[in-house]
Amino acid sequence: QSLTQPVTPDLLVSPSSQDGDLGSECPEDRGNWTGRLDFLLSCIGYCVGLGNVWRFPYRAYTNGGGAFLVPYFIMLAICGIPIFFMELSLGQFSSLGPLAVWKISPLFKGIGMGTILIVSLVAIYYNMIIAYVLFYLFASLTSDLPWQHCGNWWNTELCLDHHVIKAGNNSLPVNISNTVSPSEEYWSRYVLHIQGSSGIGDPGRIRWNLCLCLLLSWTIVYLCILKGVKSSGKVVYFTATFPYLILVMLLIRGVTLEGAWKGIQFYLTPQFDHLLSSKVWIEAALQIFYSLGVGFGGLLTFASYNTFHQNIYRDTFIVTLGNAITSILAGFAIFSVLGYMSQELGVPVNQVAKAGPGLAFVVYPQAMTMLPLSPFWSFLFFFMLLTLGLDSQFAFMETIVTAVTDEFPYYLRPKKASFSAVICIALFLMGLILTTEGGMYWLVLLDDYSAGFGLMVVVISTCLVVTRVYGMKRFCRDIHMMLGFKPGPYFRACWMVLSPATMMALLVYNIVKYQPSEYGNYRFPTWAEVLGILMGVLSCLMIPMGMVVAMLQEEGTLWERVQQASRPAMDWGPSLEENRTGMYVASLAGSQSPKPLMVHMRKYGGITSYENTAIQVDREMEEEDEEESM
Repeated sequence: QSLTQPVTPDLLVSPSSQDGDLGSECPEDRGNWTGRLDFLLSCIGYCVGLGNVWRFPYRAYTNGGGAFLVPYFIMLAICGIPIFFMELSLGQFSSLGPLAVWKISPLFKGIGMGTILIVSLVAIYYNMIIAYVLFYLFASLTSDLPWQHCGNWWNTELCLDHHVIKAGNNSLPVNISNTVSPSEEYWSRYVLHIQGSSGIGDPGRIRWNLCLCLLLSWTIVYLCILKGVKSSGKVVYFTATFPYLILVMLLIRGVTLEGAWKGIQFYLTPQFDHLLSSKVWIEAALQIFYSLGVGFGGLLTFASYNTFHQNIYRDTFIVTLGNAITSILAGFAIFSVLGYMSQELGVPVNQVAKAGPGLAFVVYPQAMTMLPLSPFWSFLFFFMLLTLGLDSQFAFMETIVTAVTDEFPYYLRPKKASFSAVICIALFLMGLILTTEGGMYWLVLLDDYSAGFGLMVVVISTCLVVTRVYGMKRFCRDIHMMLGFKPGPYFRACWMVLSPATMMALLVYNIVKYQPSEYGNYRFPTWAEVLGILMGVLSCLMIPMGMVVAMLQEEGTLWERVQQASRPAMDWGPSLEENRTGMYVASLAGSQSPKPLMVHMRKYGGITSYENTAIQVDREMEEEDEEESM
């Protein structure tokens, strides 16, 4: 019967009778963002995380106050924006996750494997922090905050209640150096129950209330990534925007408090002599590096769900600058409250200022108890931390799931929801050690080592492979084909020299200035240090392991194998045939059309600006080939 049916030549089909494959610009089976703002808000939610609130303000005040903004913005320009744009370009151009994207140069697929290992380790402990936030969120649903007064079963004789100091005679100075605040004892002795563990080798019993909070946080994450970017893309409309509303409320409340300006002055008074110290520049680069989330594969994953011509150039500047402004804004909200607190306690601001979990779970909760309506403000603060943390966690999970499903699309893509569930359960079980009485020691170890030098090696390698092995000319041509213009000299200079050199300096500094982990007065034993270093080294070792595997799949002498494995795979390039022009034409498996341009003409009834670009790129390549042959 098929023999008797007339066959219509491909180019004679009218635009109205398009078949399903050509009717959409997105690869259907993989899924795409469904709304216009899904991608932008997901990137903002991913980049604006807990670090903006608890690391940036403290880093700024310890590294020269307002003067810190100078190296901060210089580092943003040198290695923040360029690497951010590079990751988005790679993801959008290929529509592939962080593993499959290494079709660009299969020899270096180990970089993708290293990325997944780092993200998995970070996802384990990051969700534990979200579990702590949930714990405090529920604890705030009372008329009196449980960390407001001493006299509970978990308090010791060292506990000193600031309400008592205030009620007493203020003219007598109180020595608070050997005392502990109720909020600090609530955190360490009640929430963590750290007195039940003698150190990292003695985790003690599981804290069941923390375990249930961890289970709840994994359940929330799973339900939000259940349908991939289709579901998480909708959740971020709330989780990426709501923290700004709360941040503004906390900021307004903060600056209206007595003594607030004392804190803000402390935070922003510029000390320009700090700029002569290399440490300040390193700190600025580290803050940019971790705050934007480059190297974790999240940006690449999100961009891979875009349509081929999405303007990621504009999105890069919106997200990176928005992230920097949020960090500065958060500093005002935090330090205005710390200023008020220092005035209430009658101590200098630098005695109450802390970074990391100490700020979120000890200092700020203590400050909340000094305000009228303290449970309301406490609930708002922890709800803001919850929404800040969740969308970063969505990105980590989406990265892992996308990376593996893109490797095995036929088996895993139809079962993506079940596969996501398996990963969430596995990471939850691995995170159970963090819910024990000594869990905080393990969390500190993971935080210090999982994404340390390993992550920098991954980013430096990516930068060098794209610019040196794949070729800067080729990469710029791909961007030209996708966006309609080539990256300017600023991006090219950063990719070729400035970004890799800056990150190399960071890496060397981190190794030279290496300091063993500690938590309070507790020093980690040698075996724990070795375990931490191995975590970092393992992600780096993935690169040579990947090289060996890639070379074994090739034939010929060693050098021939290296050359063959470093060339892009045959099916590297845009995922849709209609976007494949120039050297990418008809290189897809089962490709029918020799000229995707004709498909475009049939679809749109003429040549659009992007086709013009494609013709121009083809012409440039032909001219270059002629020059080389001469």
